[in-house]
Amino acid sequence: MAYEPMDLSGKVALVTGGNSGIGLGMAEALAQAGAGVAIWGTNEAKNAAALEQLKASGSDVIAMRCDVSDEAAVESSFAEVVSHFGKVDGCYANAGIGGNGTPFVDITTEEWRRVLAVNLDGVFWTFRTAAKHMVERGEGGRLVGTSSVSTVHGAPRSEPYAASKGAMIAMVRGLAVELARYGITSNTIIPGWIETPMTERSFGSEVFEGAVKKRIPERRWGQGADFGGLAVYLMSDASEYHTGDEFVIDGGYTRF
Repeated sequence: MAYEPMDLSGKVALVTGGNSGIGLGMAEALAQAGAGVAIWGTNEAKNAAALEQLKASGSDVIAMRCDVSDEAAVESSFAEVVSHFGKVDGCYANAGIGGNGTPFVDITTEEWRRVLAVNLDGVFWTFRTAAKHMVERGEGGRLVGTSSVSTVHGAPRSEPYAASKGAMIAMVRGLAVELARYGITSNTIIPGWIETPMTERSFGSEVFEGAVKKRIPERRWGQGADFGGLAVYLMSDASEYHTGDEFVIDGGYTRF
């Protein structure tokens, strides 16, 4: 039998926050590997642009507006994806927002809950819906969360963001143990400094660039495309015994 672990033909992936940055990089690689791909985003214009880019793969791709901080929207949007493709084999919970850079003592409860609503509640609702579908189908599946190196090193003025991303890792570790009996793997990706809409303001600062980029051994910012190969691996049959792990993709930043 030919060994073709990276051929995703016949598989279906859902990528939240898939209209730009890391999410789009993963979605594009998954589609190029033959998977059907659904992306969720809240910006209709960016959804449309991403959809056109993904169509070049020749795979079946759809883009939908979904705010993952809305429990009902997550459930109804997931049902639409299943209605279109018939199933979901892999779910990449990538949607997220940053904070306002507020000093910790000045962070309001509203700001704290705004960040966690997307970055933690949204992941919970997305994974819960996907896991229920996968368990009921009985054919296994893949759950992948996008965390952050803010869980590894101190992130001043970003405590809501870091807390949400750290809690995600704990959630995914639990899912890895609980869902393994159903053939469902659960892993987390931990990105370093990546060029995305979320980091655009920081990367535009010469002071920030001068202080941070020199600490990255590869001496460059990461790109969404840097996550494509890993996304394909985690979706593929090659990763069926790989679960409960955290993949740090940061150009060596946390090792320097």
